[in-house]
Amino acid sequence: MSDKHTAIDAELVRALANILNETELTEIEVEKDDLKIKVKREVTVAAAPVQYAAAPAPVAAPAAAPAAAAPAAAAAPATRSGEEVKSPMVGTAYLQPAPGAAPFVSAGAKVKKGQTLLIIEAMKTMNPIVAPRDGVVAEILVGDAQPVEFGEALVVLEA
Repeated sequence: MSDKHTAIDAELVRALANILNETELTEIEVEKDDLKIKVKREVTVAAAPVQYAAAPAPVAAPAAAPAAAAPAAAAAPATRSGEEVKSPMVGTAYLQPAPGAAPFVSAGAKVKKGQTLLIIEAMKTMNPIVAPRDGVVAEILVGDAQPVEFGEALVVLEA
């Protein structure tokens, strides 16, 4: 590593850790020139106790272990009005069909059921994520070429 990169940019590492907490990702990597920074966090899943009852009882969801920057994770998630379109897989989200092309949709755009909102690349396959119903794109929650996880909210649709 060259001398100009011997000091780690602590602010960048903190910003990456905050992104991990806000997006619930487990790993993020940034590379520029010969500098490469990878930030990871481990998530521990606790098994829920088995309950035997005559009627089905609700089982609590597994809790994730707190990350290093717990104060950022303690903030309540923003309540969104509208329907969240969630990722059906782990992969990389792309907001346009090709680099430099116009995006599939933008905030405020009217969409029809089945219209492509974005694509997710998983295992070198491009998978279109389509609108589940007619509506208006209230918010796009992911950036272009951003890694996404299963169940992560991608887009908010309003009536």
